Amino acid sequence: MSDTDAGRIDALRTLIRRYNAAYYEKDAPLIPDGEWDALMRELRALEAARPELVTPDSPTQAIGGAPSTVFAPVTHAVAMMSLDNAFDHDELVSWAERLQRRLGGDVDAGAWVCELKFDGLAISIRYEDGRLVQAATRGDGRTGEDVTHNVRTIASIPEVLAEAPPVLEVRGEVFLRLSDFSALNRRAEAAGDKRYVNPRNAAAGSLRQKNPAVTASRNLSFWVYQLGQVRGGPEFESHYDTLQYLRSLGLPVNEHVRLVTDGVPGVLGFVEEFEGRRHDLDYEFDGIVVKLDSLARQRELGSTARAPRWAIAYKLPPEEQITTLVDIEVSIGPSGSATPFARLEPVFVGGVTVTTATLHNQDQVREKDVRPGDRVIVRRAGEVIPEVVGPVLAERAVDSVPWEFPTACPVCGVALVRPEGEARHRCPNYDCPRQVRGRIEHFAQRGAMDIEHLGEQRVDLFVTEGLLADVGDLYEIDFDKIAHFEGFGETSVANLRAAIDASRSRPLGNLVFGLSIPHVGSTIGEVLAAAFGSMDALMEASHEELAAVEGLGPVIAASVYEFFHHERNRTVIEKLRAGGVNFTGPEPEDVDLTLVGLSIVVTGTLEGYSRDEAEAAIKRRGGKSPGSVSKKTTAVVVGAAPGASKITKAEELAVPILDEAGFDRLLATGRLPD
Repeated sequence: MSDTDAGRIDALRTLIRRYNAAYYEKDAPLIPDGEWDALMRELRALEAARPELVTPDSPTQAIGGAPSTVFAPVTHAVAMMSLDNAFDHDELVSWAERLQRRLGGDVDAGAWVCELKFDGLAISIRYEDGRLVQAATRGDGRTGEDVTHNVRTIASIPEVLAEAPPVLEVRGEVFLRLSDFSALNRRAEAAGDKRYVNPRNAAAGSLRQKNPAVTASRNLSFWVYQLGQVRGGPEFESHYDTLQYLRSLGLPVNEHVRLVTDGVPGVLGFVEEFEGRRHDLDYEFDGIVVKLDSLARQRELGSTARAPRWAIAYKLPPEEQITTLVDIEVSIGPSGSATPFARLEPVFVGGVTVTTATLHNQDQVREKDVRPGDRVIVRRAGEVIPEVVGPVLAERAVDSVPWEFPTACPVCGVALVRPEGEARHRCPNYDCPRQVRGRIEHFAQRGAMDIEHLGEQRVDLFVTEGLLADVGDLYEIDFDKIAHFEGFGETSVANLRAAIDASRSRPLGNLVFGLSIPHVGSTIGEVLAAAFGSMDALMEASHEELAAVEGLGPVIAASVYEFFHHERNRTVIEKLRAGGVNFTGPEPEDVDLTLVGLSIVVTGTLEGYSRDEAEAAIKRRGGKSPGSVSKKTTAVVVGAAPGASKITKAEELAVPILDEAGFDRLLATGRLPD
C-alpha cells in the first residue's frame, strides 16, 4: 500500500467530520446522503486495507454527531447505535450469509423482520410507571440532548401508557410527513422566510427548538422501531413480538413492519416491493432495515464499535447527487412563459442520466442562489422532472456572482414582461419563433391531436422552411415539398400524411386543449367541449356563460373568452375548419358534468371500457383521471389484474374502491355507491 493512503484517509476523515457536524448538529446538510455514503465507503475500504491506521476517533468508529450544547446532556443507559449499510441485493445476501456462518448455518426461515428506514431524527423515550419522563436525541450514541418538553408536543407520542411496566425505554424516529413538510414550506414562503431543504432536516430542526410551542406548530410524527430497556415487564423472545407489545400499549408502530416467513428470498421480496413504492407514501424512507428476529441470537452476535451485527440498512439508490451547473438558460413555452433551467454536467440520479433541470422561475433562482459554475445538488424523485435543490456553498468559487434574469427574450429579443400577480416572466411576441414551434408541438402531442411522426425536430424543420406558421397550416401542408427533404422517403411521408389525416377526427376536447389557450389543460378542454357541444358555440360564448361553467372559475373563463375574441386565433380556427378538423363535441345535454372536482384512478382491465375510454368518460364529465393514488383521490376503479400497489395505497388512505358496476353508477350520478 502506498503512503498516500494515509493522506487520503486523513482527508476523508476531515471532510466527513465537517459534513457530520452540518448534518447532525446544525440540521443543514452540505451534501446529499448518496455522496456521504460514497465517502464513508471509501474510508472504510481504505481502513480495512490499512487497519494499523484506524483510530478510535475515526468517523467509521463513531455514531451520529456530537450532541448540541443548547440542551442538557442525557446519557443513554443502552447505547443508541448506528447501522451498517448494504447498497445492492448482493451485499444484502452476503450479510445474511455471514450471519448464518457466525451462527453455524442455523438461521431459521422466517427469522427476519423487515422495516422501512425512515428519514428523520432518532430519539429514545423513557416511561416510568407509565408516564413519559424523558426524551433524548441519539447524539453520539452514548450522550444525547434532552428534548423532553418538545417531544411532549408531538401528538402521536402518548404522555401516559396504560398497563406499562415500571420502566420502559423505547427508540424510534421523529419525522415530518410530506404533506406537513409542504405546508411548512408554504407557511415559510408566506412569511418571507427561507424554505426548508428536506423533511429530515426540517424535522430535526423542529425538534431542537428552544420554544416547545414552535415544535408543536410543526405537526411532527413519530414511530417506534426498537425496545431499548424494560424493567418489571414481560420477557420476549423475538424483536417482532416486542413491536406488537409496544403497539398494544398505544405507541405508534409503522404499518409496514413485516415478519418474513420464507428466509432471505422473502427479505429480497420485501425490498423489491418497497423499491417500487418509494413514492406511494406520505413520508420519506431511504432504505429497508433488516433485523434478525431472535433476541437471543441478537445477543449472541453482539455489535461492533458502532453497529449491531444482527441488523443492516439496505439503502435505496440515491435520488440526489452533486454535479456542476454549467449554465442557466431560459426556455420559451408555447404561451410565451419564460422558464429558467440549468445546464448540468451529466450526472446519474434517480435511475437516469440528467443533463438539464428545472429552476421554475426568477424567484426560485434568487431564493436558491444558484450560479453558473456552482457545484449543485440535483434531485430526481420517481418520475418527477429533475430539479436543482441548491448550491454546495462550501465549494463555491470566491469570484462567483449572482445570476441575473434576462430582460429580453433569448429567442426574438423582445422585452420580457412579468404580469402582475404571476411568478413567471413572459415573452409578449406571439410571433416569437419559439412560441410558434411550441404551439405546433403542443397541438401534435398525444394528449391533444396525437399526430404521430411530428416530433420537435420535424416541427423545427417545417417552420424553418416556411411550411408551417401556425397549427392551421398542418392541414394544407405541402407533402410534395417534404418528399424532397433529406431523410424523408416515400414511407415516412405516407406515415406523416396518415397521422395528420387521422387527427381530423379527434374529439373536440382534444382540439380545445391543443389550441394552447392559457390555463386550459386537458381536463378543462373536456369540460368546455361537454358544456358547449361545438367549437362555434364555444367561440361565441359570453364571459358570463363561460364563468357559469362548473369547474372553470373567473381566471380561466377570462382567458378562454380573450383567446376566442382575438382575430389571429379566429383566423387559425377557420383554417382548421377548412382542413376538416372535427368541431363537434357531445351535445351539452347528453353528458352532465357529474365529476367536476373529483379524481378517479382506474387500474386493471374493465369489461365495458378500454383504459382510454374509461379515462375519457371521467374527463368528459369534468373529473380527473391521474395515474397514481393520493390523498386527493376520490375513488379507485378496479378491473381484472389491477395494480397491487394502487389497491394497497387506496386501502392505506381509506379511498373507496369500486368495481365496474360502481363505476357506472358514479359516472351517471356523481355519487359514490353506499
